[in-house]
Order: sequence, then structure tokens, then C-alpha cells
Amino acid sequence: VQLVESGGGSVQAGGSLRLSCVSSANIRASYCMGWFRQAPGKEREGVAAIDRDGTTSYSDFAKGRFTISKDSAKAILYLEMTDLRPEDTAMYYCAASDRGFGLREDWYAYWGQGTQVTVS
Repeated sequence: VQLVESGGGSVQAGGSLRLSCVSSANIRASYCMGWFRQAPGKEREGVAAIDRDGTTSYSDFAKGRFTISKDSAKAILYLEMTDLRPEDTAMYYCAASDRGFGLREDWYAYWGQGTQVTVS
């Protein structure tokens, strides 16, 4: 099982980025998918999750600014981020859960290597 993120970069406050995560074909239909982030010196936190039927869940800081979506045919997970703020600076990780839908980190068994987002 492999997850590979891309799309990170450096943007100014107020800007936008779209993160992508390509997953192995054998997990896209069987797993809930999520985005997490970890800022320097801080614990990793959940950003957004999407269930197999398309139901979504967001952390409070992501509501109204971030959108999680997936292209099941292409096995790609997306995170559209708008109105980015300096506090959004972090490494963003894609993950897959076979234990349930939500943002409980311990439910996610598979993780990508992360993509860096820097907002100045």
C-alpha cells in the first residue's frame, strides 16, 4: 500500500494550494481517506476526512477554507486549500483508514511521506 502526496509549496497569506495524493488501487474503495498536518514543534492533527460514500468531515480550522475530495476512478485524493494563513504552515500527510471514518489518527494504518506547505 502506497500513498504519495504532491502539490505543496510556498504561498503568501490569502493564497491557495491544491494537494494531491495518489493511492494504490486496492485501497481506494475499501478505506476512508484523510489529510493530517504537523507543524514544527507541534503534534500531528487531523485536517479533513472523506468516507467511502463521499461523506466528509473537517476540523474546525479547515471548515469553510479547505475542501477534501476524491477521484475514485483515478485513485486520487485532493485537498483544496484557500485563504491560507501562516498558521497553516505544516507538513501535510495523506492517510488511509480501515477502522472507521473520522479524524482519529490511530485509525489510520497507511501514511504517505508528506508534502510541505509554507505560508508567509
